[in-house]
Amino acid sequence: MSKLLYLFGLLLLTVPVYSQGLNVDALRCEYKTNPRGVESASPVFSWELKSTERNIFQSAYQVLVADNLKALSKNTGNIWDSGKTPSDKSIQILYKGKALVGGKAYYWKVRVWDNKGKISEWTTVSNWQMGLLTAADWKNANWIAYEKLADSNINVLPKDNKKDTYFGSNVLPLLRKDFIVKKAIAKASMFISGLGHFELSLNGKKQGDHFLDAGWVKYDKEALYVSFDVTHSLLKGTNTIGVMLGNGFYYVPPVKGRFRKSKPAFGLPKMICRLYIEYKDGTTENIISDKSWKTASGPITFSSIYGGEDYDARLEQKGWDTPSFNDKQWKQVLVVDGPPEIRSQQAEPLKIFENFSAKNIGKLSEKDWIYDLGQNASGIISLKVKGKKGDTIRVYPGELLKDGKVNQKPTGSPFYFEYVLNGEGVEIWQPRFTYYGFRYLEVRGAAPSGKITGGKLPEVLELKGLHTRNAAKRAGEFSSSNELFNKTDVLIDWAIKSNMASVFTDCPHREKLGWLEQSHLMVSSVMYNYDVSTLANKVVNDVITSQLDNGLIPEIAPEYIQFTWGGEMFRDSPEWGSTGIILPWYLYKWYGNTEIIKKAYPTMQRYIAYLQTKAEGNLLKQGLGDWYDIGPERPGVSQQTPKGVTGTAIYYYNLNLMQKMALLLGKTADASNYAKLAETVKEAFNTSFYNERTGQYATGSQAANAMAIYMELVAPENKAKVLANLIKDIRDRNNALTAGDIGYRYVLRVLEQENRSDVIFDMNSRSDVPGYGYQLAHGATALTESWAALPEVSNNHFMLGHIMEWFYSGLAGIRQEEGSVAFKNLKIYPQPVGDLTSAKGSYQSPYGLISSEWKKTEQSFELSVTIPANTTAVVYLPATEKQQLTESNVTVKDKAEIKLIGYDQGRAILQIGSGSYTFNVQ
Repeated sequence: MSKLLYLFGLLLLTVPVYSQGLNVDALRCEYKTNPRGVESASPVFSWELKSTERNIFQSAYQVLVADNLKALSKNTGNIWDSGKTPSDKSIQILYKGKALVGGKAYYWKVRVWDNKGKISEWTTVSNWQMGLLTAADWKNANWIAYEKLADSNINVLPKDNKKDTYFGSNVLPLLRKDFIVKKAIAKASMFISGLGHFELSLNGKKQGDHFLDAGWVKYDKEALYVSFDVTHSLLKGTNTIGVMLGNGFYYVPPVKGRFRKSKPAFGLPKMICRLYIEYKDGTTENIISDKSWKTASGPITFSSIYGGEDYDARLEQKGWDTPSFNDKQWKQVLVVDGPPEIRSQQAEPLKIFENFSAKNIGKLSEKDWIYDLGQNASGIISLKVKGKKGDTIRVYPGELLKDGKVNQKPTGSPFYFEYVLNGEGVEIWQPRFTYYGFRYLEVRGAAPSGKITGGKLPEVLELKGLHTRNAAKRAGEFSSSNELFNKTDVLIDWAIKSNMASVFTDCPHREKLGWLEQSHLMVSSVMYNYDVSTLANKVVNDVITSQLDNGLIPEIAPEYIQFTWGGEMFRDSPEWGSTGIILPWYLYKWYGNTEIIKKAYPTMQRYIAYLQTKAEGNLLKQGLGDWYDIGPERPGVSQQTPKGVTGTAIYYYNLNLMQKMALLLGKTADASNYAKLAETVKEAFNTSFYNERTGQYATGSQAANAMAIYMELVAPENKAKVLANLIKDIRDRNNALTAGDIGYRYVLRVLEQENRSDVIFDMNSRSDVPGYGYQLAHGATALTESWAALPEVSNNHFMLGHIMEWFYSGLAGIRQEEGSVAFKNLKIYPQPVGDLTSAKGSYQSPYGLISSEWKKTEQSFELSVTIPANTTAVVYLPATEKQQLTESNVTVKDKAEIKLIGYDQGRAILQIGSGSYTFNVQ
């Protein structure tokens, strides 16, 4: 018996002991859960550790990758087995297995070991599917179309002052293909690109829930394709692929009476696709786009990203995308050329989210009505109507009313949705290939249900607004005891959501363009709220493809128009183009993404070289400066701050970041050169702009002094004076702001970093001067383009929403320690200022959920924090040595897992590991 027990004991030593308290979940490949269309030869993996214990770190991991589930179920990684790898890395794990095959699906799982010797169970299986990696992977698929644009009419970068030379709409085509499935299917995948946008159906059913697929890019350089799993949409026997095409930014038709801000004409709508069928018997088949497809004009008679969309229900061909349809009257497609490269859409698609019914319906006339939806947002309409064949309804969306009617003058006019009824009972319609920003809907040619007199008008049974945006997942939440701050948070959030599309747009109506300054100045605010790891990655790629041969990064990417007003003013602003350098750095700091730095580095180098050619005595003075600051004139080009200040400060900041990124990539010589140039620029900046007598920069504006401090241009011995002057200017204005699009973020950053959030609180706790409170007091439901919510400009812009970053990093206190990447080392530094009695924030970091919530009374301060496993935090509690400091009602000094580092500037400094904690200061 003793021998049996001995042998049993040896057996136990050889079998892993799995922990019930240690788990791994949230598996991601290339930043996404179970992604399709992965094009990286070495994808990156990440996961989150979950533990019931505190101070848990990963000590090792093992990743298994297989090309079939059977192998993985036996814990065999026939494609890659990392083995037990000693490492605390749980993000950015680089795949190092066999070469990956285009279009093929792979399966993976992981287990980890922690610092206390425990082993997790194997995770549930995740998967990814490769995209089409080479031109050969398209299996000879062709671009196909209904018609082709004449070469003489192609214009990939129109100037805004060029008049139209021809007019007319184009055909918005339908395309179809019948094919036969004879065997049982194991898996079916569709890879498809439709320009400008497409909707895909199989056997009469739309595939996916996307809107405006695929994302818009620089079409003379590339197009994006989308990958769909269509396994369950195919039937044995005859099947039909149906595709509808829209114009988007690929082609903006020059139709009189419809708004056009930009006039790109890359070509007419076209499509390319490959349907890859894997049968259960191991064989495969490909259905591709080629000359055998049929095409016809569809019921969409007009579509423009700027002008709206018209739909004639009388032209519907019922069942056109089903096998029973007779397409003998349809014509053969044209085989045409397409963009030189087709890449996988890896950013999240656009989708439909909230919907809004009318809060109020007002009558203008018997056939003209105003619907107030109560919220200004990007989107389309959903119309349910009943009437006679040929009845026509127009719906004009708008942000504001003027004289009781929708006013589109500030946002692009005329834009409307038009629907022609077929008279077959209740009809339901929503646009497919355009969108707008609106709160109000003006209905012309119909009346609401129950409001019709005489029975001659079509009856609107239901009219809703459908909010469309990028489907990036929510990452953060914030609230506080200050209702104005809570409303401000919602105000900015609606502007972010409304301008988070295939790019970060300026507005969802007038331009819809990717003005680049927002993509670095606002991206921290956005990242606290949404996981934009893939969308921001796309923005960097748009910058790369839009860079000019001379190295200039234009202010817009993708660049669809060249504005001529003011010469190069609207094309060459360092504060805009520098997104090409700053955004890759932020992607690294927030998500640990080094691959984007490697990819963008040549673009950054060329841009720095370009800026050197533009510098006058190492100063950059071109562009727009602190756009839309508050001055004596109508907002626009910087009024308070010389352009040389903002342009050169950003230039210096770029050079410092280039030094850091060069070192990260092992390019020491580059780093040295950038460091030397930075010192030269710094010297020129201080010589030109610093006033030793007054202790201020240039005009002493809020933007000038703040940027000098934030970019570390000010000499250490002068910093206190400059900071004092920044605060004095704010106080002297009775806590009013003057900084604009560029400068205000740095005003907030500096005040927070210097522990003067009390000033931020005072600046933003009022409604009587232009600012957030002022906009809310004047009825804004989304952040407006101007601080004063001017009715003659956009009322849905997110460029001024910088305070949202402070809500999380300042009030809630969720930050990173200096040198930390992807929130591996946290700094919890809540700032209870003003009359705030509570604040809470949470952020879903790459390592897991971080939360910070504090409550304040006259007697105590309580802080509850959650720190993800595999990370650490330093907590800065408002406390002095004389106060009692406890955690979960036990004195901190008696807690082994908490290290009291000391006290400094009215704060107790505590080092903690992962877990949830509740601190109390009495």
